Amino acid sequence: MGTNGAAVRRTGRGRQAGWKQSAAVRWLLLTLFVLLFCAVLSPRLIPKTYNLELGGVSTRDIAAPRQWVDERATELAKEQAAESVEPKYSIVALRSETLVDQIVARIEQLNADQDVSFDNKVDIYRREIPARYDAFVDRFVAENRDSDIYNAGLLEEMARNVKEQRYTIPEETYYKLPLLSGERLQAIRQVASETVRRLMAEQLADAETARAKVAEFVNTSSLEDRVDREIAAELARFAIMPNRFYDQEATEKARAQARENTPPVVIREGDIVVRKGQTITPEIYERLEGLGLLKSSANVRPYFGLVVVALLSTLAIYCHLETVGLPGGGSNAKYGNSQLLMLLMIFAINLLAMAIVALIQTADTWYLGFLAPAALGPVLIALLLDLNLAVLSAVVFAAAGSVLFNAESGRIFDFTFGFVTLVTSLAAVFAVHKAGQRSTLLKAGALASLSGTAAVLALISFGELPPRMEIFYAAACAFASGLLAVVLVIGLMPFFELSFGILSALKLIELSNPNHPLLRKLLTETPGTYHHSVMVGNLAEAAAEAIGANGLLCRVGSFYHDIGKTKRPAYFIENQNNMENPHDSIDPKLSRSIIIAHARDGVEMLKAHNIPKPIRDIAEQHHGTTLLKYFYHKALKQAEAAGVEPDFTEDDFRYPGPKAQTKEAAIVGIADSVEAAVRSLRNPTIEQIESMINRIIKDKLDDNQFNECDLTLKELDKIAQTLKEAVVGIFHSRIEYPEDMKSKEKA
Repeated sequence: MGTNGAAVRRTGRGRQAGWKQSAAVRWLLLTLFVLLFCAVLSPRLIPKTYNLELGGVSTRDIAAPRQWVDERATELAKEQAAESVEPKYSIVALRSETLVDQIVARIEQLNADQDVSFDNKVDIYRREIPARYDAFVDRFVAENRDSDIYNAGLLEEMARNVKEQRYTIPEETYYKLPLLSGERLQAIRQVASETVRRLMAEQLADAETARAKVAEFVNTSSLEDRVDREIAAELARFAIMPNRFYDQEATEKARAQARENTPPVVIREGDIVVRKGQTITPEIYERLEGLGLLKSSANVRPYFGLVVVALLSTLAIYCHLETVGLPGGGSNAKYGNSQLLMLLMIFAINLLAMAIVALIQTADTWYLGFLAPAALGPVLIALLLDLNLAVLSAVVFAAAGSVLFNAESGRIFDFTFGFVTLVTSLAAVFAVHKAGQRSTLLKAGALASLSGTAAVLALISFGELPPRMEIFYAAACAFASGLLAVVLVIGLMPFFELSFGILSALKLIELSNPNHPLLRKLLTETPGTYHHSVMVGNLAEAAAEAIGANGLLCRVGSFYHDIGKTKRPAYFIENQNNMENPHDSIDPKLSRSIIIAHARDGVEMLKAHNIPKPIRDIAEQHHGTTLLKYFYHKALKQAEAAGVEPDFTEDDFRYPGPKAQTKEAAIVGIADSVEAAVRSLRNPTIEQIESMINRIIKDKLDDNQFNECDLTLKELDKIAQTLKEAVVGIFHSRIEYPEDMKSKEKA
């Protein structure tokens, strides 16, 4: 059972991680990088044709050289004509007064049958009369299905509408019907049929409007008996049906006719297509293209240069990722396709923000280029991915800024904007690469703003000075750029953390705050477990950093790994101060259930408090599928003492898992066992500690607890050595050194 479960977990994880390690996906993402650079840089690097661009402004009146049918405008005019056609309704002659005749004939027939009891007659009327309504409608549809009078869609709409508006005869009416004689029924039939015929002579979309008039018609009839009038009125209401229905086919035909009757939109020769100063909209651009007024440049060199620039920029990113590890590079691969996708999104957001600012920049408002939040991307990359990659990205964004914010024609790059972008980005990255709290981001924004302002003022001082107000605007835009970038970072960080399951250092440090509700609960309700968790955190962090794993994640994960113990604190030994162990008086199977439950309870509590999944995984996986040896052997002894065969197996006393899926979860599991074992020793020696740590790691290794994570034997040796040093440092006062032992022996 356990083996199959592990296989299922491995298979599921393999499917989930498939795209994250796929070479095809990796090349697709790199291709998207190239396309992104091409899309953002092409407006600046590809020469304009006739100075006419989509969204641009025409510098002269342009007339049509020939007559041309504007297909787009014609189609739009046809659709508008079709939409202006009112829905068509058709009248269906149902002649539902015949339904009254059928019902009355049936009542007369049944009432004459003396062999049928009164109650049976009531039941028959209750069933048959509503059924005759539906049968009448269905028969009408069947009889007219192949006729040329009504189309199938109209008949379907009629049947649905009529059945929806069917009148419900009151229950007491059915009890009155068996009492009617043939003469009374004929009088009722005549009045009801005439009433239905007269009221349905009008066009009825809603039968209720006609049914409301039934009483007036019946009360003025020749019927004198009150019961006869009531029954005639109910039968008339029941037979009245709507006769005016929406005709979809007729409506579509009318709309199609309207489309056909719409004349084409023709641009005649000499008509002005676009006037001077007019914006080139998509419609105008299409007309210009259709009329051949936009020349296609035969020079492909700018396109070739754009593609090469995009390829080189992507290559720079790829080379860095290849250096630190891409998917397919084994266990040392640092970046998978998930991280590459996140990097692509960050680049897209940053370049889009820069492109938006470039759109509002003109030759007269050149200083607006300094407003672009160019530091946004590098700061996000530094916080979520890698410092060195953030520096490389800052260089790429600086090159892009030199192109995007070049406000002068005839020049490809403007070094001024590239230099300011680079200075601002590097200053922000330097300030946040070891950020310990979110307020650090604001400090980074301030540093970026000041650095950018200084760079702008320094560059402006060279050459001819612009007007004083433009200098002020340039400095103000540069100062606002840094702050704007940080504000966007604060807003986007939760999105990336949640979407990609990333725990940034800032988030981890927030979660390590002792004032977090769960940690306060752990401290106040289970102080022993709290102290244990802090000790495990210190040990796990040291071990993780020794092998290059995420030490901060190990420490914070350790703080929460035993949070499930707060549900039953007295059943865990670290919380049993001056009290009897409750496990001594209960069945070992019950003890097993209580102990094992703390991992599951912890995960549920962490979910309830929206703790990120990597920390929940540590809480769930830190015991893996290890065996509760003490309670297992206790149960064996009890079975042996009772002289019965055990009704359990070793697997029944194992944690349900899963086994550790990451290095961090495995390290926390080792540190958890080591801390508990050291705490149980009284004045341990260094040799005892080393032997105990090695034994714990060997037992877990032999028990296949590391089979589903990427820990190597070399890393396990380093973890053992680091834990020994950390334990000696933490429990220094309790550890006996060889010199102390010799002194005791001599004494």
